[in-house]
Amino acid sequence: MRATVAWIAGEQDADGALPWFRDGQLDPWDSVEAAMALDIGGEHHRAGAAYRWLAGRQRPDGSWAAEYRGGAESAPAAESNHAGYLAVGAWHSWLLTGDERLVTDLWPAVRAGLDLVTRMQLPGGAIGWALRPDGTPDGTALLTGNASLFQALRCGIALAGLRGEAQPDWELAVADLGTALRVRPEDFADRSRYSMDWYYPVLGGAVTGSAARDRLAADWDRFVVPGLGTRCVADRPWVTGAETCELALSLAAAGQRDAAVEQLASMQHLRDDDGSYWTGYVFADDARWPVERTTWTAAAVVLAADAISGATPAAALFTDPATLPSAGMPEVDDRTAGWLPGGAGTVLP
Repeated sequence: MRATVAWIAGEQDADGALPWFRDGQLDPWDSVEAAMALDIGGEHHRAGAAYRWLAGRQRPDGSWAAEYRGGAESAPAAESNHAGYLAVGAWHSWLLTGDERLVTDLWPAVRAGLDLVTRMQLPGGAIGWALRPDGTPDGTALLTGNASLFQALRCGIALAGLRGEAQPDWELAVADLGTALRVRPEDFADRSRYSMDWYYPVLGGAVTGSAARDRLAADWDRFVVPGLGTRCVADRPWVTGAETCELALSLAAAGQRDAAVEQLASMQHLRDDDGSYWTGYVFADDARWPVERTTWTAAAVVLAADAISGATPAAALFTDPATLPSAGMPEVDDRTAGWLPGGAGTVLP
C-alpha cells in the first residue's frame, strides 16, 4: 500500500492537480478518489492540495467541467456526479485527520456543488446526469451516478452538521433519491450490462442488509470471472481493477468480508512492480487494455484494502451505513454490521 500511495503521489502536479496519470486528463470524480487514497496513506498535504485545486476551479453554478487537461477545461459538460463527490472526499478527510481548516476551506465548494445536485433532481427523486446548455437538468438519470450522489448527499449532511448549518433541502433530496434507488429502477436509464449498475446501489449505501446480499448474488455469475476479477460490461471478456475493488467495497458493505478479500486478491495480476495498477485485462486475448496505469485504479485498491482491514478511522465510510445520517434508511441488520470495527453503533466525530 505504501508503494501504491507513493506512485499516486508521483503522478500529482505541483499545483495539486491529480490527473489519471502524469500529463493525462483529470475529471473531478476520479481526482477525489485518488485524493482519498493519498489521505489513507498519510499524504494529507497532497490530498488537501488536490481538493483545494478542485475547489479553486468550481464554476459559479456549483459545477465543474467533465475533464481538464493542463489545468484547462477540455470537456465542458457539467455532470451531477462530479458536482457532488467533493463532499465524500471532504468527509473522508475529516474522519482521517480532523482538519477543521480543510473542512472550512472546502465547505463553500461542497455546499455549492450539492445545491446544484438538488436543483438537478427530477420529479421522481432521481437526479439528471448533466446540465443542458440552457442550464436545465437533462431528463436522463444514471443509476451508478445517482448511487454515488446518495452517498455524497449524506456526506454533505454530515459536514453540514459539523458546520452547524442545517441543509433541509439536501435531507429531502437524499430521502427521495434513496426511495428511487431502492424501488423505482424504471426511473434510470437501462445500463444493466455495466457491472457498476449492479453493485453501486450497495456501494453508495442505498441498498443494505439482506437486500444488498440478494442484489449482489443475483448477477454474480454475469460479472465475476473467478481468479481474475469483475467484468466492466457483462458481454465483454474484460476485467477491470477499479470495478473489482468497488465490488469488494460493496461486498464489505454487505457484510461479506471473505468474498471482499477474494475479489481484492483476484485483481492483483494488474499490479506493476512500482505499486501502480493497470486499468484492465482482456482475458480472451491475454492483453492489458487500455495500456495505461491510472491513479483512480490504484486508489480503488487502497480504499478497498482500508475498508476490509479497518486500518484507519475512515475505513467504515463505504462499509457501514450507520456512520452517516440515516435519511430514511432501513435498519442495518446484525449480519451486516457485526464484523465491522465498532459495529453499527460507531459514533463519528
